[in-house]
Amino acid sequence: MTPPPTPSADASSPASTFAAALLDGLVHHGVTDIVVSPGSRSQALALAAAARDRAGVVTVHVRIDERVAGFTALGLAVESGRPVAVICTSGTAIANLHPAVLEAHHSGVGIIVLSADRPAELRGIGSNQTTQQPGIFGDLVRADWDVSAPTGDPAEPVAARELAELAVRASVEGPVHVNLAFREPLSGPVTVDPDVTAGSPPRRGEPAEIVVDLRPDDATVVIAGHGAGAAAEQLAVDLGAPLIAEVSSGARFGRHMVAAYRDVLRGPHGDAVGRAIVLGHPTLSREVPQLLERGDVEVIVVRSPGADDYNPGRRARIVDGVRVTAAPDPAVVRRWVGGWVSMSRAVLESEAPEDPAPDLTLAVPGDRGVRAAFAKAELAVLRAPIDRGMLARALWASTWPHDRLVVAASRLIRVADAIVPGKAIRVHANRGLAGIDGTISTATGIALAAARGDHAGTTRVLMGDLAALHDAGALLVALPEGLRVHVFVGNDRGGTIFDELEVADSADPDDFDRVMRTPHAVDFAALAAAGGWAYRRATTRADLDDALTAPEPLLLVEVPLEP
Repeated sequence: MTPPPTPSADASSPASTFAAALLDGLVHHGVTDIVVSPGSRSQALALAAAARDRAGVVTVHVRIDERVAGFTALGLAVESGRPVAVICTSGTAIANLHPAVLEAHHSGVGIIVLSADRPAELRGIGSNQTTQQPGIFGDLVRADWDVSAPTGDPAEPVAARELAELAVRASVEGPVHVNLAFREPLSGPVTVDPDVTAGSPPRRGEPAEIVVDLRPDDATVVIAGHGAGAAAEQLAVDLGAPLIAEVSSGARFGRHMVAAYRDVLRGPHGDAVGRAIVLGHPTLSREVPQLLERGDVEVIVVRSPGADDYNPGRRARIVDGVRVTAAPDPAVVRRWVGGWVSMSRAVLESEAPEDPAPDLTLAVPGDRGVRAAFAKAELAVLRAPIDRGMLARALWASTWPHDRLVVAASRLIRVADAIVPGKAIRVHANRGLAGIDGTISTATGIALAAARGDHAGTTRVLMGDLAALHDAGALLVALPEGLRVHVFVGNDRGGTIFDELEVADSADPDDFDRVMRTPHAVDFAALAAAGGWAYRRATTRADLDDALTAPEPLLLVEVPLEP
């Protein structure tokens, strides 16, 4: 591949020359988005990025807060499938990227951290905003470079482009860190060569070392955790097996999908399982790891991106792929898969909210009494208060393939996982570490990347109040005109997810409320207004229906919930 041309820069600023060459190298190898947080030491990188944005070579996203910047980069990378660079200055700035790097590490997402630093002579002597940045991410990054301050040597631009290629290639497996020392003058005028264009990023290598052959039987289940993808659904069909698919698996659809899998696993169908094939990263139930820890169940885990192979019982066979060598017996499929699906359907029907509206088809034409009763019942439905199940079902039903649904690590994702039916839509959740921070930032990154393609729908966010407060800074960001992001905050005034843990019964009630549930009195309307977001408060089904079809591009919907 022919390297990109060397950018022109003021020779009095080696920092700008090196920064320009490095960014052009990143663009040349597939980087199309750069997230920038402001700072003095990083000005050469930031200004070079801005110049390339003006030239249409790359898109720059400016975020004041580095934690917001990191998760925005994560969302951009998840949706685009390309590595995303994030630029920050020295000192505490880089530490604020740590949460996003942790999530990227555990989920195998390509973020390229470009941190500016002091040169060697200013380290270790108490210089301002100077700390030990090389190695700050430890084993979380796939590669870590500490680059000496450029001096103006003619060979440096070539070295910068070579470094860019190495960084992009390493980011295929997860986050990388490039620490860049700069001396004064920290920047100079930079021009952009018009021939610099974005290339295609390298792809993850095809894992073919360990591929296991499988034959269908009447005791196998396929488990699709976060990020498993549509391949899990196809594998279930090929094996004639029930499919346990979490909401962010990318496989929650099809005739083999078992929505109420928790209940089914606790019954005789779960007892009959003899083999489990796992794809992705399951995190949303206790029943799945309990199944995989059973000594009578053969466990095969297909390796996925991220730091660790999923192996709760430490007894799984870890493979790179599976191959089905025979067709399933239709009679076995009807009995084995049919039993799971029927049981799941029965559970969901028994737990579904009652619809008090009578069937209009039974009304005799002109029978005003029946029609009046229907209207009264319909009004009662629209006035019904919203609970977690209604909220989760409504957002799921309103999301289509051109939309995106982002779900925070809160109580609501477990509610959704237990009740929503199969549907082939794009759902994301930060399940690498399942932290509650960065959800809105991640969603805006996803929306920004999706808007460039054929999926310019609405990105909806389903989250609890504490997750929203953790990422309140993301609401204070200027977003492009026309971008549609609707944030639905289920506000139960604290961390009621802890009510489901054993500690809720053993702790002092006042202490539990103070240090676990952490109640608050935040005014979400004022918070939305501070960032220029529209605000709605939905307390009934009618309010929720209106919010789901709202025309406002940036909207925060507060949904009060009972604890």
